[in-house]
Amino acid sequence: MDKQINNIGTASHEPGMAGRNERGGVQSIERAFSILEEIARNREGVSLAELSKRIGLHNSTTFHLVKTMVSLGYVQQRKDSKKYRIGRRLFTLAASSLDELELINLATPILEGLTRATGESGHLAVRSGDDVVVIAKTSGAGAFQLADRVGVARPAHCTALGKVLLAALPPPELERYFRTCELRQFTAKTIVEADPLLRQIDEVRRDGIAFDDGEFNAEIRCVAVPVYDLTSQVVAAIGISGPIWRLSLQALQEKARHVRSAAARLSQEFGFNSDAKSDAADSRSD
Repeated sequence: MDKQINNIGTASHEPGMAGRNERGGVQSIERAFSILEEIARNREGVSLAELSKRIGLHNSTTFHLVKTMVSLGYVQQRKDSKKYRIGRRLFTLAASSLDELELINLATPILEGLTRATGESGHLAVRSGDDVVVIAKTSGAGAFQLADRVGVARPAHCTALGKVLLAALPPPELERYFRTCELRQFTAKTIVEADPLLRQIDEVRRDGIAFDDGEFNAEIRCVAVPVYDLTSQVVAAIGISGPIWRLSLQALQEKARHVRSAAARLSQEFGFNSDAKSDAADSRSD
């Protein structure tokens, strides 16, 4: 009988306990998102004391919540200032929500501006297996226009867009590419030997720009640069192309600054932070 009474008494408290746990869980989630939002508003980082003050929580409460978010990768703490910034994992989640349609919508007005500034055809490309695919393009004002259409696949090893995307590959993937892909010759200038092409890809990685001097089409020259997303990863390549009789090597070099500017604007649309990329590069070199 006593046992039954005790069991009944325990059961009668469970709904209340569950309710309190549920309210406490919701409150913790609300506080966690308040912390994330406040940290996101401070690109240079925010201290624990300032963070606690702004969200109206005690330092110890804020510390325990933010410590958990740091351990999960959603928040990072700078070693020098001890300030908190948004972590890479949150960037990765956001980046994964970007699809090609959104990329095209953001890129099209920038490509149009690039074409107006250079007079040449503008292209945006992404990787598709071992090739590259043009997913957005604009036509220049000149009499001669390229026949490339959106959705066309092109080899990576002999196009400026492709070289940019190859340079962004991790070493194991790049090694696999050279081990399994045929470096087919399209023109007299196509590089079909691995060593010189690897040296050129190293230069593209170092300089952040790639050229195609009649390597895929003997009558066409191109220049391309990488587009970065908010995780500092290369998400696409953007470039211009034109006939060799109109686009000399000197003209190509001069117009490359417009391509870089367009890439910077599109990267910014995707939340790219050049300072964060520099910090990442510094940490890798340490």
